[in-house]
Amino acid sequence: MSSQDDPAAACPIDHKSREAWLAQARASNQQPPNPHSTTPAPSPTPPQSQPSVQQSCDSSTLDQSSSSPSPQHTSLLSTLRLATDREVSSIPRSLPTNTNTPSGPANSERDTGSDKKTGNWIYPSEQMFFDAMRRKAYDPKENDMKTIIPIHNAVNERAWYEIKRWEAGRSDACGGPKLASFSGMSTALTPRARWKSFMGYQTPFDRHDWVVDRCGTKVEYVIDFYAGKDDGGEKGKGLSFYLDVRPKLNSFEGWKMRVGRYWGFS
Repeated sequence: MSSQDDPAAACPIDHKSREAWLAQARASNQQPPNPHSTTPAPSPTPPQSQPSVQQSCDSSTLDQSSSSPSPQHTSLLSTLRLATDREVSSIPRSLPTNTNTPSGPANSERDTGSDKKTGNWIYPSEQMFFDAMRRKAYDPKENDMKTIIPIHNAVNERAWYEIKRWEAGRSDACGGPKLASFSGMSTALTPRARWKSFMGYQTPFDRHDWVVDRCGTKVEYVIDFYAGKDDGGEKGKGLSFYLDVRPKLNSFEGWKMRVGRYWGFS
């Protein structure tokens, strides 16, 4: 797979979105937010300029290798500055039962696999992030990686936290839900996001569709990613983001879960 055609550099959060988070971090001069903060998530704010839409990504198109690649065209000084250790996520990875198929799905970046001890997805290292951005002709800064990595990981952890709230009590018999696959569809607004844009709210900067394995049954979720309220770079105010996570309305189960949540049954 050539670097130009490598979709990993845009998954699961495209690099322009990452740059938006980084700009917000620089403005506020704060550390990335706690993904499990009890502070209520802010509502989408009025329209603002958004990064141009990105091509979609799909976990099935990503390299399934669990090995970490060597730095690509990176100076020795950059290599020494960038960490190569990788954080194990809290997201369990659903592995295929058919041994004749590749060991997918991949997680958030190209050269990733599951943690042998926990079976969870593994986030990319600073070095892997830096190399991925270089492959996509961005101009990454080594010092920025220490900010981008926690933001990237926090966004994904928050998404999984919200999915677990939906899945609570539905998959206890098999140890809880697992993530089977994802696809990025930033070029396609969800009906809810489109309606909100008509009402004058900003559009999400990205959209993902995640497929969750619930004891062998696949349940599809859609996630709209919004930037949080702008505190004007005021010190003492952390970064904020808002994820609208809900089951897709493409199945009876999705409708049942959404209606149940609306009426307070779940």
